[in-house]
Amino acid sequence: MKKRTLGRSGLEVSAVGLGCMSIGIADVYTSSAQSENDAIALVHRALDLGVNLLDTANIYGDSEVKVGKALRGRREGVVLASKFGIVPGSSYQNRAVDGSPENVRRCCDLSLERLGVDTIDLYYLHRVDPRVAIEETVGAMADLVRAGKVRYIGLSEAAPATVRRAHRVHPITAVQTEYSLFTRDPEDELLPTLRELGTALVAYSPLGRGFLGARFRSVDELAPNDWRRGNPRFQGEQFQRNLGIADTIAEIAREKGVTPAQLALAWVLAQGENIIPIPGTSSAQRLEENVRSVGVTLTTDELDRLGRAAPKGAVGGERYEPGMMPLLNG
Repeated sequence: MKKRTLGRSGLEVSAVGLGCMSIGIADVYTSSAQSENDAIALVHRALDLGVNLLDTANIYGDSEVKVGKALRGRREGVVLASKFGIVPGSSYQNRAVDGSPENVRRCCDLSLERLGVDTIDLYYLHRVDPRVAIEETVGAMADLVRAGKVRYIGLSEAAPATVRRAHRVHPITAVQTEYSLFTRDPEDELLPTLRELGTALVAYSPLGRGFLGARFRSVDELAPNDWRRGNPRFQGEQFQRNLGIADTIAEIAREKGVTPAQLALAWVLAQGENIIPIPGTSSAQRLEENVRSVGVTLTTDELDRLGRAAPKGAVGGERYEPGMMPLLNG
């Protein structure tokens, strides 16, 4: 497995990580949460393949518990990331956020307990709390570093100006945001800011919520409780428009002799050494497919062609439902 350095931390991580939401929570991409045994087997397979960046969060159902059990006896060399800030139990469409120093400390202790570890390698603020100054939240996160409970800290879905303010309080090792051929917003301001600060971008949903993996042709193929059924990009004309873009990308993949998912991940990897995609899956087959993307090299002509197939602003629909949109770019 090829490695990349996580910002200026010196931490070496696999070029492709594993997003662990799907192993712990239903109603998002799967109709039911993965069993504990299957989740542990999936994490073990990832480790065997050289994946050492595991990303979870306190709101991903029992993902932290499953990841923790999978790491028993295999903790060494793993870069374990978790997140806090979104209030567990708040509705998916109207998330509550708590970035107070008290919640920072409380959530970290609970995550450490669920994970069964003494230290979290990378601890993110999942969403910025508009009611709490970022300096207060990050100050409390820095206290966790000094206490030895956390090694490095990060932010998720934070605006460039917020990242700068936070970085003045304590180095921000990584910023997590959605980034793919379907979501190219970070290229405008966020990526240049992160490169200036020496901060990594950890890209979630690098397969465009499944569009770029050629997983479906109709919304009806999704599970009845799949949250994407209510997502703006999966509605009517927007869905058809986005499917057309994905089909063009899939054709380029066929010509190259790789899968659409591998091509999409290779594109993300080609955007810079400070970018680490973390595709999520509960399938060992998909995991192995994703990992093989690190061996895909794209020519300048192929990158140009992909850029023309999915230019900025081409994808129809917002990333989230209206209730979630205010929590982005906080």
